[in-house]
Amino acid sequence: MTRNRCVSAAVAAAVVAAAPAGAALADPVQPSLLQAIEGGRPILDLRPRYEQVDQNGLFREAEAFTLRTQLGWRTAAWRRLVAQVEMENVVDLDGQRYNSTLNGKTAYPVVGDPPTTELHVAELQWTPVRDLSATVGRQRINLDDQRFIGTVNWRQDEQTFDAARVDGALGRFSLTYIYLEHIDRPFAQAQDWSSDSHALNVRFAAAPALKLEGFGYAFDFRQSPANSTQTYGATASGQVQLAPVKLTYAATYARQQPYRNNPGRFGLNYWHGQLAGSAGPWSVKADYEVLGGDGVHGFATPLATLHAFQGWADVFLTTPAKGVRDASLSLDFKPALKLPALSHPELFIRYDVFKADTDGSSLGREWDAMATAQLAPHLTGLVELADYQGPARGPASRTKVWVGLEFRL
Repeated sequence: MTRNRCVSAAVAAAVVAAAPAGAALADPVQPSLLQAIEGGRPILDLRPRYEQVDQNGLFREAEAFTLRTQLGWRTAAWRRLVAQVEMENVVDLDGQRYNSTLNGKTAYPVVGDPPTTELHVAELQWTPVRDLSATVGRQRINLDDQRFIGTVNWRQDEQTFDAARVDGALGRFSLTYIYLEHIDRPFAQAQDWSSDSHALNVRFAAAPALKLEGFGYAFDFRQSPANSTQTYGATASGQVQLAPVKLTYAATYARQQPYRNNPGRFGLNYWHGQLAGSAGPWSVKADYEVLGGDGVHGFATPLATLHAFQGWADVFLTTPAKGVRDASLSLDFKPALKLPALSHPELFIRYDVFKADTDGSSLGREWDAMATAQLAPHLTGLVELADYQGPARGPASRTKVWVGLEFRL
């Protein structure tokens, strides 16, 4: 399949839909196509951010001052169709004193934000009835907690997908199927992947205390055979109110094997257990996650929003051959503060302990901390810190600091 087939399909569908919009087919109740376009809303996201990385073994510190701009338009509904087009631009504002993964500056630590300008979203969504929708074209996709498929919105070049997606619901059952034709990865266009992949999620909401989900992901990437895998698993989750505390839990198991052009032979397990409690502005959460390894291969999650897992220092973006066990404890505080120049603040801290799955050897420890708040309408500020201390023989210790603003309409 060609790289832009899904994007072309979205454009073609929009043209076909628009063709009969003459007087003979005009619906006096519904808006015209022109009214739907004019009645839409602009999309604007400006995110300047400073990132500093100090990593053992590298002579220089990385300093990246970048600006992301996302600009587009989303139409109002016309004949149950909604279209969205969006451009994205990432620029470096201070001379690229970092390894962007494309600029060859390997004396610096990696900050995966290369400059780029690209068509970011070009999608057409059809909702014929309330519980059924179909979306085709270049689109954002975030499934569940984004452990297997997500937009990686933490990076300045957000990940999007040339895909065809169907979502449906019937009573307590719901289903999502996605065909992925191209992965617009978060490292500029030079590192995108051609794809012939499928994702299926089936969910059953038995009660607030019990929700069940089965999932299957068959990934085939021409440029990355090692990440071509088939993964099948299940999740049970739910919540219970024990006044004044709300308890939530989740448990996931998955099994992964090679798929299509992957030359490897392996069978790897994934486990995740989570227990959280919240009362008022306070939340505490304990996680235990295992990505299996067999000494040659590690459990792969190439389309995940990886920054959200296994520490913000991003040490384990690729699972080591020995696998990773991550035990973490976090505390979150969201006070009810609403001042003219400071509202909706959040303070977060987390501690992770990493070990190899095969032999239990240490893979290091990490502290993460974050402070964020709304500074004005549409404007938020963020300060984030990650401090990873690696073992004597293993990943290099590193410290990362982020300071950023985001303006979003």
